[in-house]
Amino acid sequence: MAVSANRLELLQIADAVAREKAIDKSIVIAAMADAIQKAARSRYGQETNIRADINPNTGEMKLQRLMEVVDSVEDYARQIALSTARERNPDAQLGDFIAEQLPPMDFGRIAAQSAKQVIVQKVREAERDRQYDEYKDRIGEIVNGTVKRVEYGNVIVDLGRGEAIIRRDELIPRENYKYGDRVRAYVYDVRREQRGPQIFLSRTHPQFMAKLFTMEVPEIYDGIIEIKSVARDPGSRAKIAVISRDSSIDPVGACVGMRGSRVQAVVGELQGEKIDIIPWSHDAASFIVNALQPAEVAKVVLDEDAERIEVVVPDDQLSLAIGRRGQNVRLASQLTGWDIDILTEQEESERRQKEFVERSNLFMEALNVDEMVGQVLASEGFTSVEEVAYVDADEIASIDGFDEDTASEIQTRAREYLEKIEAEHDEKRKALGVQDELREIPGVTTAMMVTLGEDGVKTIEDFAGYAVDDLVGWKERKDGETKVFPGVLAPHSVSRADAEQMVMAARLKAGWITEEDLATEEAVEEEVGA
Repeated sequence: MAVSANRLELLQIADAVAREKAIDKSIVIAAMADAIQKAARSRYGQETNIRADINPNTGEMKLQRLMEVVDSVEDYARQIALSTARERNPDAQLGDFIAEQLPPMDFGRIAAQSAKQVIVQKVREAERDRQYDEYKDRIGEIVNGTVKRVEYGNVIVDLGRGEAIIRRDELIPRENYKYGDRVRAYVYDVRREQRGPQIFLSRTHPQFMAKLFTMEVPEIYDGIIEIKSVARDPGSRAKIAVISRDSSIDPVGACVGMRGSRVQAVVGELQGEKIDIIPWSHDAASFIVNALQPAEVAKVVLDEDAERIEVVVPDDQLSLAIGRRGQNVRLASQLTGWDIDILTEQEESERRQKEFVERSNLFMEALNVDEMVGQVLASEGFTSVEEVAYVDADEIASIDGFDEDTASEIQTRAREYLEKIEAEHDEKRKALGVQDELREIPGVTTAMMVTLGEDGVKTIEDFAGYAVDDLVGWKERKDGETKVFPGVLAPHSVSRADAEQMVMAARLKAGWITEEDLATEEAVEEEVGA
């Protein structure tokens, strides 16, 4: 390989490599220049500062040695005295570089091989950068490719301008691919790694099904119908919730298509996965009832704070509502984001009866009344002694068989009972060493102080160290199952908002934060909310 190589041939090689690797021609020419610089240093010495320039239009190559202009020369290979530099260029200044033209030279075999390695490495890096830049913007899209090979169950896919992988757990169960098969998958991640960009594909991702519907249903593509959520048990069953922005278009009918043509195209791509298309609703109860199709629902009871819902179904609908191995209720829970408890009408009746008996017994014991009075209070909807003690007396007096004197006596007994319980809690709190200052936190009761003391909290500083999740608990969702971790104050039914206020009040009293910090935080939250 000589510096005087055919200029046209040099440009043709650069052009061919750029086209083959789908990279910019200027990158290939720059790589060639770097390679020539490296080879030239092996000839003139590694300490020499050499620059190679290749004209991208003519292919003309220049090889120059650069010398830095200095006052006192310490490195004769890289530096030149100011006086000497001005002999060559009268305008030379300290810090400038003087270029000295080097004669054409022939490279030896080793130098040529080294230059080749530099070019290959630079071109490979450019190709990797091009692949990463191209596919990082395609996350969330569906791509088509050809199976290149299968390694330990993982499928390597040739995308034409890159290589991707479908890991074994991202394949639909019972799918088998062999060399040359066409495959369609969803790009869910692109990472820049040491060995080059890694493109990860999935056929089990919920959004893969959503994108397939977008391709099959023009109304979704045009934005008239929106896919609100998707839940899948890959290869078996799926649920998709849709809503129409145009009241004249039925979202479910549009997704199903004429004689099921649209949904069948998606089912075919997903290896026969059964798909329930659910109309989405702003009303959580209605949406959950729809999501449990094909089961019929008799009644729902929502607990919005806990994002939990109880669904009561007829006895003969229980197995249908739960589904095989819990599949139907699990998918409905994933689709709606609510935890769903399913009860039969008989189970609900038994539970209500049990709760009624427990409340009746509570009133009998706490108020020292007979069974009939306890049952009457329970049947009137009273759930706790606190309610009985502090409700308007007229509400109790208006119950059949009760009068004002009876109401007054019942409330007096209820308050005495609560005072007794409060005293017991206070004694226990003192025994646990919980300080009185905790009462200063708004919302903290004596019963809560006992619970906190049992958790090792005794001072304001101790309480300030809690996170909100520590108090109210948290949930983790994995593999479609929700695991609940109860908080310290879970027995006291403290809401997340109240717990947050308690923690902030404790940190304020402990001096961890100031009123200004709270005002700034509230202003930021309002701005984000707006």
